[in-house]
Amino acid sequence: MALNNLTAINATMRAVVWQGNPYNVAVVDLPMPTIINQTDAIVQMSRAAICGSDLHIYRGTNEGMPAPFGLGHEGVGYVSQVGAGVGSLKVGDPVIVPFTVDEGHLHADLTSQMYAGYGNGGDIGGTQAEYLRVPFADNGLIPIPSLEYTNPTTNESVSLINDYVMLSDIFATGWASLDYAGFQPGDTVAVFGAGPVGLMAAYSAILRGASNVYSVDYVDDRLQLAESIGAIPINFQDADPVDQILAREPDGVARSVDAVGYEQVNRNLTVQSDVIIRNMLAVTSTGGGMGTVGVYNHESNNTATAPRAATVHTDINFSLSDFFFGEFTWGAGPSKPIELAPKLVHLVASGKASPGFIVSDVINIEEAPEAYARFERHETTKVVIAFD
Repeated sequence: MALNNLTAINATMRAVVWQGNPYNVAVVDLPMPTIINQTDAIVQMSRAAICGSDLHIYRGTNEGMPAPFGLGHEGVGYVSQVGAGVGSLKVGDPVIVPFTVDEGHLHADLTSQMYAGYGNGGDIGGTQAEYLRVPFADNGLIPIPSLEYTNPTTNESVSLINDYVMLSDIFATGWASLDYAGFQPGDTVAVFGAGPVGLMAAYSAILRGASNVYSVDYVDDRLQLAESIGAIPINFQDADPVDQILAREPDGVARSVDAVGYEQVNRNLTVQSDVIIRNMLAVTSTGGGMGTVGVYNHESNNTATAPRAATVHTDINFSLSDFFFGEFTWGAGPSKPIELAPKLVHLVASGKASPGFIVSDVINIEEAPEAYARFERHETTKVVIAFD
């Protein structure tokens, strides 16, 4: 059974847990985590967010750790305990919890273990809880200077806490999608998906000097939000998105981004995992680049860990000759929030970037089950759980 790192002690905490039933999460009492290794820290969570990746677990299509396990891999909090081997953090420090779990000096890859059941991280728990144990905390947490920014014009303090939550995953992931695509200032960009990651990709492209950014989705509220930051909304239910973009960019766009992943839908709103790559190949100009940061899981019949995984098919056939003669480059994978932290933290701390603009709902943890259901129905853009 997962959650075995939580030592059975008298103190308990509230946590959001997936128990193996599709379209259902619960808020339960769990033992509070304790220091296990001297390189651990305990973080008292202040904010946590519900991510689109959490929906793969929620729907029962993510092949990961056996249930039950705590959910959530985005959050901000304060260090409440440190092991004797932690040298760069002290109790009370505000920190971002990145979705990647550091594995110590013997492992260079920070993306193989993640919170909340992804990778082999199910035993660690998730950020959607009052407390979280963080292994190798010196390298596994992102310190932040302050949770407020003073506007130099008005001298008013502005909370940055929701902005910093986005650095746990989606702001870094949106930013990395452009790196995977080979983005350069002045490029035109098509972002497929206007969920939280897609909006962060579009926002990052605008911050980094894109000439035109196209945001492709079918949910009106998302497209309106994309338009509000300067992107050009493309509703793929109105007409073929490739035709819509090529009508504006006859030679295609320089960069395209897949911000959705394996549960993407076609114009009939039926799951079809090859729609976006085909659109990217059709809309990207010769010599252009493509970036994929939407999650693609292994096909599986493992009903113990993913009851509905067999409903999704991620093996895709496309023409390598088209790819070759298109002279495309294609990068894919998770982001590395810790590596991106120096530049992204500075952008937020200086007031130059405000990724928290996508937050539509701030809730109490007890409201999490209904928030998951609303997120699944596209009735909310980004949900943040407030603990303080």
